[in-house]
Amino acid sequence: MINFNGKLVEGSSFVTCDNRGYKYGDALFETLKVVHGKILFWEDHYFRLMASMRIMRMEIPMNFTMEFLESEILKTINANGLAKSSVRVRCNIDRGDGGKYLPKERNISYSIIAERLDSDFYTVSNLKAYTVELYKDFFIAPGLLSTLKTNNKAINVLGSIYAEENDFDNCLLLNTNKSVVEALQGNLFLVSGESIKTPPILDGCLNGIMRKQIIDVILNSGDYVLDETSISPFELQKADELFITNVIVGIQPILKYRKKNFETKISEDLLRRLNTKMRLS
Repeated sequence: MINFNGKLVEGSSFVTCDNRGYKYGDALFETLKVVHGKILFWEDHYFRLMASMRIMRMEIPMNFTMEFLESEILKTINANGLAKSSVRVRCNIDRGDGGKYLPKERNISYSIIAERLDSDFYTVSNLKAYTVELYKDFFIAPGLLSTLKTNNKAINVLGSIYAEENDFDNCLLLNTNKSVVEALQGNLFLVSGESIKTPPILDGCLNGIMRKQIIDVILNSGDYVLDETSISPFELQKADELFITNVIVGIQPILKYRKKNFETKISEDLLRRLNTKMRLS
């Protein structure tokens, strides 16, 4: 069952050919992890969504409170019999139907989809493989628009096809300044000794929710130093560790980039600290 503007419907027949998200990518989305009815980092997701809607000049409906959207998400989960499971939720926000580039109306439409996940807490996976490569066919523009989770994900689609065709598990994306920005499905962190680097938001990386959580864990660890600064491709093979973050997997260590094999000691330590933080919250 899909929640479309508060109504539970079967399938995706509610999307028309005139839907602006479908025609122009005029839409935002949030990917959430929900564990036994608890939306992880819900406040951060909600405020990112509201900020993104303002940047996209979407008129936020009066009823789009944190409590309202939370109840709609949980209603969708319950309708699919997933109340006692771990769930991946996609909440899509668009301007409905009509208009060309300029919307005819400023109405807001939403849909919510839920699917089962295997694991409640975050674990380190794929320790036998996980190889990445740079994707250099197209580049991300630095700036605020690139930090949003919009439906315009052409570079991620093309990069994913490139990765599959060349037997890579993921690709790293570059911006037009040729700095490494992020991975196809998450933010990038680079470890050298006790220093951990991640690209700044204005380089064009996604303003990731898990990125924020990991930064908080690093800053409160007392053991590591965080540096939000641009990453050159030449730094990748010199790093001790590389890892990717998103709210579904938590931390995904990168095991190999070109001729360099990476350790996972610090990424595993940060993941343990993240799970502890979640249990205490």
